[in-house]
Amino acid sequence: MYLSKKLALAVSGAVFSTSLFAADTYLEEVVVTSSRIEMPLRQVGTSVSVLTAKDIELLGFNSLMETLRSQTAIGATNSGGAGKQSTLRVRGEEGFRTLIRVDGVEISDPTGTQVTAQVQHLLSADVDRVEILRGPQGMMYGADAGGVINITTKTPKSGLEGGVSLEGGRYGTRQASANIAAGSDKGAVYLGVTDFKTDGFNTSVLDSVDQDADGYENTTVHLKARLNVTDAFELSAVVRDVEGISEFDQCGFQRSNDCEGQYDQKTTRLSADYKQKNLNHSLAVSRTDIDRQTSLEGANNFLTLGTLDRIEYVGSADFSDNTTLVYGLDWKEEDIQASSGSLMDRSQKGFFIEAQSSIDNSLFFTAGIRHDDNDNFGEHTSYRATAAWVLDLADGSTLKYKAALGTGFRAPSLSEIAYNFGPYAFGPAANLALTEELSKGFDTGFEYRTVGGLKAELVYFNQTVEDEVYFDLVNFYGYLQAEGKARSEGAELSLNVPITEAVSVYGNYTYNDTEKPTGAARARRPRHLANLGMNLHFLDDKLSLAASVRLAKDAKNEVYGVGYVPLDDYEVVELSANFQLTPSAEIFARIENAGNQRYQELTNFNVSGSALYAGLRMNF
Repeated sequence: MYLSKKLALAVSGAVFSTSLFAADTYLEEVVVTSSRIEMPLRQVGTSVSVLTAKDIELLGFNSLMETLRSQTAIGATNSGGAGKQSTLRVRGEEGFRTLIRVDGVEISDPTGTQVTAQVQHLLSADVDRVEILRGPQGMMYGADAGGVINITTKTPKSGLEGGVSLEGGRYGTRQASANIAAGSDKGAVYLGVTDFKTDGFNTSVLDSVDQDADGYENTTVHLKARLNVTDAFELSAVVRDVEGISEFDQCGFQRSNDCEGQYDQKTTRLSADYKQKNLNHSLAVSRTDIDRQTSLEGANNFLTLGTLDRIEYVGSADFSDNTTLVYGLDWKEEDIQASSGSLMDRSQKGFFIEAQSSIDNSLFFTAGIRHDDNDNFGEHTSYRATAAWVLDLADGSTLKYKAALGTGFRAPSLSEIAYNFGPYAFGPAANLALTEELSKGFDTGFEYRTVGGLKAELVYFNQTVEDEVYFDLVNFYGYLQAEGKARSEGAELSLNVPITEAVSVYGNYTYNDTEKPTGAARARRPRHLANLGMNLHFLDDKLSLAASVRLAKDAKNEVYGVGYVPLDDYEVVELSANFQLTPSAEIFARIENAGNQRYQELTNFNVSGSALYAGLRMNF
């Protein structure tokens, strides 16, 4: 049933929401993700959420995916705890339709069934800022309808600084992280290292006898450096290595509980930026190398190697105070080597141009077009247009109306193509030549802010994916293609209220009505997602307390051989506290799932029970 028949019910039941904006955040905040150049938030017609370093520290999660769950329109499913296979969805779109970048590097894994980031291996320790761009962004990034998540790690300042953090808690969990940075007017360098280990808990509900704990280890090393050659010319480098080892259950034909997955991702990026008053250029070359293997009872049974190479150029030209042109070129190539030794590769090149204009510093418009040429699926053209109308009210508050319309396309992955022409596909999937998916999305809404920090936002969105590729979980034929359009339509409401200087209330609510071309609901998409929380600051901000509840309701899963089954509704309470012992030392603690809720967000997979974690953070 369409949202027009449901919106009144959704609004009346809404839990108002927002991301964890600080009280002094205002529309002049600068974001870079919407159009790939710096823009004041008041000029942005797309829907953008921002997480700061303070937000991330107060939430306290080791996993960045768990942190991102707190944000508007983001849902996730996890198959049994830290490091286990996970999917993050923005506005109900599949994880592989959302682009994730870390310090400008696309971290998609081409060795997977679909080309998507392995979000379960993203730790939060080094993260300084996250910008979440909701809605279709194929024009700017070549991504698809799910949006863009742009992650920035800590940025070195002048002088020498560093820090150490130690943490431990339930399930034999321990994490140690350290970073050091140095900077001057000549450049800067930052190095961060994080080592995370947990004994875990039993992942599978089906283990009625062998209730073994399934652990996880992650070591992440992140290095970035910047050299200021001149005042206008800058060279940068990013090197990142993530190694994860995860134990899991129910693998192989014998459904063994002695399974292990190893994941090694190495990313590098070299970039050159030339900035003048009215003309900017940025050229970057990056590579992501993936080594992924699984073992069954100690014997390797799957190995895949893959690389993702990218060359990107982004330029901008200011023709006047109210007219800017943003343009760019990009090329990427995916290479995969499977256990059998077979090789697959594909490249795609594209270019885009976007015009930005404004009238009286109150009306802002963008309009852009992109053209892609894919080795397997030919040429495609995408577009995006946005508008924002800002009213500066007499009391200093601001009201912004906004709207965005965009399109994108996704070429079926190399693995999807290979499966249908391999030995395991049969029936209608055997030798079925898949075609590209086409996406389109529209959103419109308003934002209201006051100088005192209050923020309210309401957004309506409607997104479709045409000719969606999916794996047949009923007959196990292989990859099929739906005839018609899959739809995600809904509303996002948000509110941040600073009650006093010491107390603020925040939250987020998303109503999402999804539908396949057949009329059935799309699997694993809760119709209702919400977060509601309170932050408190005492003792001249030395003591910070936070309490929040996250809920998901009305979701179904599609299970092989069974069909649709309902997933549990749940409400999870999280508590956290930070206390500043000295200017350089802080202790912190949190309780995850404080109510000890037992539920399945993915059929037959357990979730963590109530768990206490505590630690010490020191900076110099």
